[in-house]
Amino acid sequence: MSHQQQLTAYVHALISELVKNGVAHAVISPGSRSTPISLLLAEEEDIQLHVHVDERSAAFFALGIAKASKKPTVLVCTSGTAAANYFPAIVEAKISRIPLVVLTADRPHELRDVGAPQAIDQLDLYGKHVKWFMEMATPDSSPGMIRYAKTVGARAIAMAKQHPSGPVHVNIPLREPLIPDLDNLEYYRLEEQKKTSIQIQTGEFILSDSYFQDLVSTLNKKEDRKGIIICGEINNEEFFAKVIKLAGQTGFPIIADPLSQLRSKSADKEIIIDTYDTFLRNEKVKSLLKPDVIIRFGSMPVSKPLTIFLRENEQAKQIVVDGGSGYRDPNQLTTEMVYCEEGYFCEKLTSVISHCSLNHYLNKWIEINELTKKELMQTAEIQEISEAKLFHSLGELIPNDAVLFVGNSMPIRDLDTFFHKQNKEVTIVANRGANGIDGTISTALGVGVIKQPLFLIVGDLTFFHDLNGLILSQLYQLPITVLLINNNGGGIFSFLPQVELPRHFELLFGTPLDIDFKHAVEMYKGEYELIKSWQDLQMLFQKSNFTAGLRVWELQTNRERNLLEHRQMTNRIQKVLDQLV
Repeated sequence: MSHQQQLTAYVHALISELVKNGVAHAVISPGSRSTPISLLLAEEEDIQLHVHVDERSAAFFALGIAKASKKPTVLVCTSGTAAANYFPAIVEAKISRIPLVVLTADRPHELRDVGAPQAIDQLDLYGKHVKWFMEMATPDSSPGMIRYAKTVGARAIAMAKQHPSGPVHVNIPLREPLIPDLDNLEYYRLEEQKKTSIQIQTGEFILSDSYFQDLVSTLNKKEDRKGIIICGEINNEEFFAKVIKLAGQTGFPIIADPLSQLRSKSADKEIIIDTYDTFLRNEKVKSLLKPDVIIRFGSMPVSKPLTIFLRENEQAKQIVVDGGSGYRDPNQLTTEMVYCEEGYFCEKLTSVISHCSLNHYLNKWIEINELTKKELMQTAEIQEISEAKLFHSLGELIPNDAVLFVGNSMPIRDLDTFFHKQNKEVTIVANRGANGIDGTISTALGVGVIKQPLFLIVGDLTFFHDLNGLILSQLYQLPITVLLINNNGGGIFSFLPQVELPRHFELLFGTPLDIDFKHAVEMYKGEYELIKSWQDLQMLFQKSNFTAGLRVWELQTNRERNLLEHRQMTNRIQKVLDQLV
């Protein structure tokens, strides 16, 4: 068999196994060494192909597709620094538990460490930031090697999906010539159909009945249970109803991070607490609400006041339930780290614990939450373009069943404070693994491949950092509406101690860009609007159908005024809470 035939049979076997194990999307950055991988993926009818020349942006785009679909997405690049540009997105995927299968083409062994062009050391390139690494053998079409290629494909998918999900890296050394045998693909397909697909089954963590009986005996020791449930980001659709049922049975309020999705899926539930980021800044309130038991699901919440509240209650029994067997406890306060599928934990505990008849503690949480929300509603009276008012108004403005992608730094924190329970179904997404600002536009557009209508809220630095990602909207006709908050710099630093060092603040932290973004948007064939009033914004939402095109609506704000506005609001609410308590 010729080199071309061996190359085709081998790479085709790998790709076929990826498809048979559920891969539906592949993101490719063009290059020479990856030619056979890219061409054979392009010939797969069951693969939706996306091509992007910027590897960093391409990787975040794949991350967004996988994040929204909850299925492994394939990422392909050539050898050399192309693969290095994937690194930030792979780090985010690892921490956020997003399944990616990264296929990097490489020089064959004889061209390594000898000065060959576009050759770097790609072995374990991503280190501990991937769940699994495999350096494949060079192509060979013998029956054993074809079976080996299929096994690598099956293992890559299984490892990417296995809890906790995450990225895997397969490095593929390829010799020239690199053109596969496209004229005879039907032959390779028929040969592949004769072979059995490899399926790897994985299970989930569950606990014995005795654990739940012991836990119930602990919770039943006090007549009025003082417990809370904290829900961070968790990618489990079946979890929501189960945790609400557990809260009702135990009488524990649910502290719902915006990324938990519980703020839109439970709008009519008083038991969902959504203004804690504001009222947990009050010392009297924190003293009144001291819990005996804390049960936490998902990743760490966004809110810093909530994090401080957890630290200040180290006497409480703090249980972290993690179906991915990680150790997500930066406070080092966990009493019990429970490796159990989260929905099963809720179901099992609900079935064995008695219903809580005394709800004095729960009622305090509800009363304080409603009072705080009433005070936060005054944000609606702000007349100027305001970051706080934007997030307060979002629930009314965006359509039902929308996906809202939120940038890091100030936007996600303002969302936590001002975006409360909604009657609409709104899916909230963010890159909160490594909390970086890179790749935000690209990730959002990846999410938009799976779910629409898509809205993105970012600051000016985040927007600038990933301008290349905008081309994806044009290339793949992905509608996106970007609400660009332009305070000409890093607004979050105004809330941090660095602001007390004015001599170097603007140079090192404020970092104003002084960019007219209109020109950048037009370069990518987008529609640009400068929002001058709330009426302008409301009118744009009313007349837009959000089914086509790139739209960027810029809201220009002032960092100093935004800081003052937040502080005045916080101080006013603290005074009201002091009077209540």
